[in-house]
Amino acid sequence: MTVKITDVARHAGVSPSTVSYALSGKRPISAETRARVAASIRELGYRPHAGARALASSKSNVLAMVVPLRAGIHVPVVMGFAVSVVTSARAHDHDVLLVTQEEGEEGLRRVAESALVDALIVMDVQLDDPRLPLLRTLDRPSVLIGFPSAADGMTCIDLDFRAAGEVCVDHLAGLGHRVVGLIGSPPEVYVRQTSFAQRVLQGFTAAATRHGMTSTVHPCEATPAAAREVAERLLREHPALTGVVVHNEAVLDPLLDAFEHLGLRIPADLSITALCPDDLATSLRVPLTSIAIPSAELGEQAVNLLMRKLDGAPVPEATLLPARLTPRASTAHRLTG
Repeated sequence: MTVKITDVARHAGVSPSTVSYALSGKRPISAETRARVAASIRELGYRPHAGARALASSKSNVLAMVVPLRAGIHVPVVMGFAVSVVTSARAHDHDVLLVTQEEGEEGLRRVAESALVDALIVMDVQLDDPRLPLLRTLDRPSVLIGFPSAADGMTCIDLDFRAAGEVCVDHLAGLGHRVVGLIGSPPEVYVRQTSFAQRVLQGFTAAATRHGMTSTVHPCEATPAAAREVAERLLREHPALTGVVVHNEAVLDPLLDAFEHLGLRIPADLSITALCPDDLATSLRVPLTSIAIPSAELGEQAVNLLMRKLDGAPVPEATLLPARLTPRASTAHRLTG
């Protein structure tokens, strides 16, 4: 049975209003009475509802996770982050309010000023993110999963996406590939200057230049038809292409179909690396060499950073998780002659 405040009052030998005052602190209660109420709460296992907890602590024990579901977002990956944040928050006795609408600064202000949440985790960060000025003025701590260009004064965590782009190209270069392509996120993701996509692009281009490789970049809509079109265009414009980096989870399977339909064997004729969750990389008919998107680790660490900020503890401004490549069956040495 659910323990009620009246049960606590009866057990402690006080009135229900006295229990309420002990929880909220709205009226002075003697130390002896407060201790008796606290002992009854522990013994009976009473859990005050969220409103009472908020009154007692001036906190809501709720975190906001702000992840606008904009065009080009791959929802399964976002939900992986959400599950991690919710699970980690519960371990700290916090709930999570998921804010998915694209309301920009106004939506952020509405949530922050409502007293519904103690702190915020912000995703889908842009290089020049218009939400940053507001975040810097809020009286609630925040953590960004993503790095804007000017991150001073913010607490940011993410996979090192620039290094991820470089590592994929380094792997292909080490296998002797000289002509490589990046099949990237949908075009609108680049138009918004979304941080993770831009940083992969920067790393890919820098590494290809460093190795003296011929490289090309093609954003790709998240549809099978777009995957086929990009595959055909890549081979038409770069017939010597032997290596591809894919940063678009939604088109991995259609791309395998498209390249094989065009007569290419993977990895004998074309080596493919990807940035994607491990379970996706290993589930395809050709297991992909990949760098994992560590959504579980990122979500957990983002929550831990927020908990430390709420406790007034110092935290690092920047946390970059290393890009670790796992070789699988989709990459091989380039055939010559």
